[in-house]
Amino acid sequence: MTTSQPESQPESHPDTTPDDPQVATRGPALRRVVFGALVGTALEWYDFFIYGTAAALVFNVLFFPQSDPVVGTLTAFATFGVGFVFRPLGGIVFGHIGDRIGRRETLILTTLIMGVSTGVIGLLPTYETIGAAAPVLLVLLRILQGLGAGAEFGGASTLLAEHAPPERRGYYTSYAQTGVQVGLVLGTVSFLLVALLPQEDLLSWGWRVPFLLSFLLIAVSLYVRLRVEESPTFRAMLARRQVVRMPVLEALRDYPRNMLIGIGAHIADTAAVYLFATFTVSYATTRLDIPRSTVLTGVIVFGLVVIVLQPVCGALSDRIGRKPLNVFSVVFLAAFIYPFFLLLETREPLLVVLALVVATAFGVAPMIAVQPAFYSELFGARVRYSGFATSREVGAALAGFTPLVATALLTPEGGAGWVAVFMVVLCAISLVAFLAAPEGKDRAMGDPGPAAARER
Repeated sequence: MTTSQPESQPESHPDTTPDDPQVATRGPALRRVVFGALVGTALEWYDFFIYGTAAALVFNVLFFPQSDPVVGTLTAFATFGVGFVFRPLGGIVFGHIGDRIGRRETLILTTLIMGVSTGVIGLLPTYETIGAAAPVLLVLLRILQGLGAGAEFGGASTLLAEHAPPERRGYYTSYAQTGVQVGLVLGTVSFLLVALLPQEDLLSWGWRVPFLLSFLLIAVSLYVRLRVEESPTFRAMLARRQVVRMPVLEALRDYPRNMLIGIGAHIADTAAVYLFATFTVSYATTRLDIPRSTVLTGVIVFGLVVIVLQPVCGALSDRIGRKPLNVFSVVFLAAFIYPFFLLLETREPLLVVLALVVATAFGVAPMIAVQPAFYSELFGARVRYSGFATSREVGAALAGFTPLVATALLTPEGGAGWVAVFMVVLCAISLVAFLAAPEGKDRAMGDPGPAAARER
């Protein structure tokens, strides 16, 4: 009979037993998994991101008309944050399904939820047509988006981590995050193009186009994901009858410290991404009178820089570990946030783009590149999807109202000093989480966790 380790062991000293050779996928099958994760996350996060851009540019007029434009913007950003409130619930529900019936099948389900809810937003009548029912319907669809998004990244990352060779796990799993940034770029490009329309056309029909495209993208995403094989780690768990009835409860019982680490670790990067990609669009165009095209171009460059750096940072983490990159990135972000706003306030297009590029390259890209591997390594195989999605999405919910908070913190004169202070506080929270986290790059993905040891 195997003696179980103390509860703190799996958190402080991850299992470093070499992976079962059958747990790593190689060759064409691995490339299909990587492509499936990249395309799937790109299309699903395209859906999630375009809502943020629309909230910054048009929803305050179309769905939340107010006598004070600032109030309308605050209300629009509040509904943007609603999606984050429901992301933890999505992580719990679909994480449970993913740990019970499989990673691949769960991702197919979330693709349908995200795609349909986003497409229907493009069909909604506005406040002028049906009054208060319009924002109510918009919020309900945003809730569905939040449920789908809460499971998407954790599932795609888990599937990748369990297929990837252990010595290159950081590199391969970084493509899940690459897909997220592709979604950001696609969403921003779509609004950059429709923003070229006359204001009347933009508000009457142009804003709908990016949302309606989601109906077409569903088919692409489903086609790609149906060709991906189920995780070999999950198949092995099924064969060994190690699938558990309540994976979320087991994750909370066996990994309480790592759950807290996972929550804190996702606060700074969530706040940063939506501060740069959503709040900045509103702040720069309405308070600084910077042309909309300049700001959206900067956000596109922001996303492209992250796309290029994801595999680079992921591969680097396979050599030096996840923790060094996380710590460097969050410290740089805290140090650069105030200079970032100073560069914006110059109103010079090149300096605005430069601010976004520097913030991305050093303050965001390293931290989010290693995130798929970092979270996958915090939990054993039996509860990995649930632990990953639940802890990460609780952190996202705590930071998801950043555009709303940042807008409320702006002074009447337009200065963003308090916004910078707010971001520094969030960075400090994530820094504590990173410093407390175990280094997991040598952890075996096939390790079922301490509960399995107790049952033997």
